[in-house]
Amino acid sequence: MDFLSVFLIAVALAMDAFSVSITKGFTQKDLTNTQTLWYGIFFGGFQALMPLIGYFCGSTITSFISFIAPIVGFTLLLIIGLNMIRESLSDDEDEISDKFSFKEVTLLAIATSIDAFAVGLTFAFINTNPLLPSFIIGIVAFIFSLLGILIGKKLGDIFGDKFQIIGGIILIIIGIKILIGL
Repeated sequence: MDFLSVFLIAVALAMDAFSVSITKGFTQKDLTNTQTLWYGIFFGGFQALMPLIGYFCGSTITSFISFIAPIVGFTLLLIIGLNMIRESLSDDEDEISDKFSFKEVTLLAIATSIDAFAVGLTFAFINTNPLLPSFIIGIVAFIFSLLGILIGKKLGDIFGDKFQIIGGIILIIIGIKILIGL
């Protein structure tokens, strides 16, 4: 597979991570540089790891995984998105969770990298070595995640705290997109 094809696949796969990163940027305005870096590492890492896992799983479990993976991704994003909306509408300021959480970043990274698993299966079917493409996919997702958080912080400064509702809706829409396979 040529470099341009791999790069375009990487950009397409990074779009979900980019969208989620924008959301996290405007809902967690006080993210430190280290926490922002963790988002990039997790999103890029899972985006790089999932094609490798998909490649090695190959065709033996394709039908089961292709059925269950969208449901898992949708469920994770729906839960996180609904929680963001609930917290935004809550009157209790102490209840609003706008703190960095490794648990949440892990769930988001898994949910946004499920498509990369399917790409790994494709690599197996077309007999393409997955190492270099997975590396490129991970680097692109890492960069897009960092840019997303930076853009999100700017949007959060402009639109204020209630923008978290829009963030929750965006996560739910991404989950629906994963579920219906767009």
